[in-house]
Parts: sequence; structure tokens; C-alpha cells
Amino acid sequence: MTIDPQTKSMLLQFQKNEITEHHIYLKLSRIIKGEKNRALLKKIAADERDHYFIFKKYTNEDVRPDHARIVWYYLISRIFGLSFGLKLMERGEGNAQKQYGRVTNPIVEVEKILTDEDAHENALLNLLDEEMLQYTGSMVLGLNDALVELTGALAGFTLALRNTKLIALVGLVTGISAALSMASSEYLSTKSEETNKNPLKASVYTGVAYLATVFILITPYLIGTNYFACLGAALMAAVVIIFCFNYYISVAKDRPFKKHFLEMVGLSLGVAVISFLIGFLLRKILPVEV
Repeated sequence: MTIDPQTKSMLLQFQKNEITEHHIYLKLSRIIKGEKNRALLKKIAADERDHYFIFKKYTNEDVRPDHARIVWYYLISRIFGLSFGLKLMERGEGNAQKQYGRVTNPIVEVEKILTDEDAHENALLNLLDEEMLQYTGSMVLGLNDALVELTGALAGFTLALRNTKLIALVGLVTGISAALSMASSEYLSTKSEETNKNPLKASVYTGVAYLATVFILITPYLIGTNYFACLGAALMAAVVIIFCFNYYISVAKDRPFKKHFLEMVGLSLGVAVISFLIGFLLRKILPVEV
């Protein structure tokens, strides 16, 4: 079949995508736990290789894989978990499928490729049962409480104390104490529930998420000297944490991003504003100078 240069250019890009994804799935199959999961990834890798050869039949050219993309998804999967890495890659494949539809007429096998890609997506939806995802609720509890409580506390301390090092000290004491309290509460709560989650692990995930958030929010006060600038930096850090965590959850657990992101941002910043005003009023009412 004779194909025009524009169509051939598209097919060569499709080839590159397919052979790249073949190597990604094959590489990840070597680190995944469970024979069933490993066999599934190898099957998907083989399908992607077959798709590559379908396109090659029309282009009569070999294409090298995108090694940077292979390394990128491998590292993402190692750091943030296979569920996140694979589902993030599947989102990219969804965009590619829309492009495949443009060459359905000249390339009849594209229908088979699209069917395979849909099957891959459905197979990956319930592929993994990673520990980090099992304890997402505990992480959300730690993050959400730390963001709401500490952003509010720091806003109040900023107006009341007006000394960055003192604010950092009081914030750390408050944050660490609250983290230990939250971890203990999560341990007792999980222990009393009928669940497969380990109470100790649940408490650790809650405590670690809380402590990590505390140290990130406190850092501007340890570095800077202008307490208003430090408060602004802490609030910006809170928004970034909320964005990153909600993006992770939206990809790994197929949940809507915008709704949860705006909800957490509104709650955290709303409490910060109220606490800021309370700190201002208390400083005016109480005869205390720091």
C-alpha cells in the first residue's frame, strides 16, 4: 500500500510509541511481585511489540525506542509505585489511541490495536494491590490534619509572636506532638475496625505523613527572617503538597483530581485565614509582648 508522507510520519511516531512501551512493560515485569502480575505485563509487552510490527509493515522502516521515556517511567514506578507509573503511562496511551483513529481507513489493523489497548487499560485497573495504596486513607488523614492544623497554627503564631525562630520552635513542638497524637489515634482506630490493615503500619503512615508535612511547612521559618514572607512560603508549600498528593491519588486510584484538590486547598487556607485573624485579635486584646 502506498501511503502519503504525512500518514507515514504519524505511523513512524506510533511505531516509536509501541516499541518504547514494549520495553517499559518488559522492564517493569522484572520487578513486579506475583507471577500473575508478571505474566500480564509480559503479555502486554508482547502485544505492544506486535503493534510495532503492524505499523512497520506499512512504513518499511525500523524505529528506535525512546530510551529517556523508558528510564523515566521505570524511575517513576520505582519511586511512587507500579500502580502510579503504569496508570500514568496508560493515560498517555489514551491520548495516542485518539490519534490512531485517524489512520483507521488506510490501516485496517488499527481496529485490533485499539481493542488491545482498551483490554490493557482494563487489565491494569485492578492489577496491583500495593501496600502504599492500601494505606492511602491513613496518609490522607496525616496529610490533611497536618495541613489544616499547622497552616492555621502557623498563621496564628505569625501574628502573635512575630519572630521566625520562635514561630519555628513553637510550630515544631506543636507539629511533633500532634503527629504522635494522630499516629496513636490511628493505631487505636484501625485496631478497633474490622479491616485487613495492620494497625502499626497504619499509624506509621499517618505519623510519617504528618511529620513530613510539618517539616516542609516549618522550613521557611528556619531559613527566613521576615515572618510574613515565611508565612506566604509555608502556605505556598501547603498548596504544592496538596497538588502533588491529590495528583498521585487521582492517577493511582482513578479519582477526580480537581474536586479533592480545591476542597483541601480551601479548607487549609480557610483555617489559616481564620487563625491569622484570631492571632491578630489576641495580640490586640491580651497585654503580652514577645
